[in-house]
Amino acid sequence: MAQVIGRFAPTPSGRLHLGNIACAMLCWLSARRQGGQALLRIEDVDKPRCPRALTEKCLKDLDRLGFDWDGATVFQSERGAEYRAALYRLTHSGLTYPCFCTRAKLHSEAAPNLGDTQYVYPGTCSRLSAEEAAVLSATRSPAIRLRVKDVDIAFTDGLCGPVRENLARECGDFVLRRSDGLFGYQLASVVDDALSGVTEVVRGADILTATPRQIFLQRCLSYPTPSYWHIPLLTDASGRRLAKRDGDTDMDTLLKRHSAGEILGALAFAYGLLPEFAPASLNELLSCFSWEKVRKKAGGAVRLPKEFQSSQ
Repeated sequence: MAQVIGRFAPTPSGRLHLGNIACAMLCWLSARRQGGQALLRIEDVDKPRCPRALTEKCLKDLDRLGFDWDGATVFQSERGAEYRAALYRLTHSGLTYPCFCTRAKLHSEAAPNLGDTQYVYPGTCSRLSAEEAAVLSATRSPAIRLRVKDVDIAFTDGLCGPVRENLARECGDFVLRRSDGLFGYQLASVVDDALSGVTEVVRGADILTATPRQIFLQRCLSYPTPSYWHIPLLTDASGRRLAKRDGDTDMDTLLKRHSAGEILGALAFAYGLLPEFAPASLNELLSCFSWEKVRKKAGGAVRLPKEFQSSQ
């Protein structure tokens, strides 16, 4: 059997929070428990939102918690050539087109039942002729969209179970490169997973809806599809979802109040790896890791232990 290769891929647009650490912990434990590799990728492709100072803090936080990683850390901000090559392949195959729609236009055309931030792109620019696109390009740099098909994309998530989505009806053609030249999350993530040989993706349940798009893109590029494990979101002991505004993401404060072992132990208890809250190192958690334990927590949010939060 092929070696398991997992990856933790934080976006350093802010400090790491406990939900990020939980994802890193489960990714690391799953890969190492199976005798595989755990990779670290910094998703800083959006350089204006991800200053180097925050990246350094992210790396420092992971080190203080005891994480070690296999191979060199990958920085998306340094991988433009790889993304351009993949985009060229897609364009050369006739799978992309330039899009000149502004954000205001997209929101004005959004279906009202999808809310303010979600919409199905209606394919407006997919109907432009080459001549029309050339005229528009003279005054505005276009985004590049991938043409999706009217087919269902189905997969079985390790924790959430069967997932099915029709991209044409529920998403529409999505952006691979923004109008400002920055590559989109979907393209960068898919290319990096493939080039790094990733076989297992562990991430938050809030990204579950991105997975059908990524699977479709993998197929377009003839990339293999890894297994997916979307973990439940983390709340405090009362059920309140953790948020930056409440100080839940300040790792400096957390590490002043708690040892690394206490933080990892609290997360291990929350996700079902430990029967009770107790400090633990990553190596100590290896022997008790099982996705079956985590699966019992799936289907909703998981809560931190009261003992961990009583001192906050």
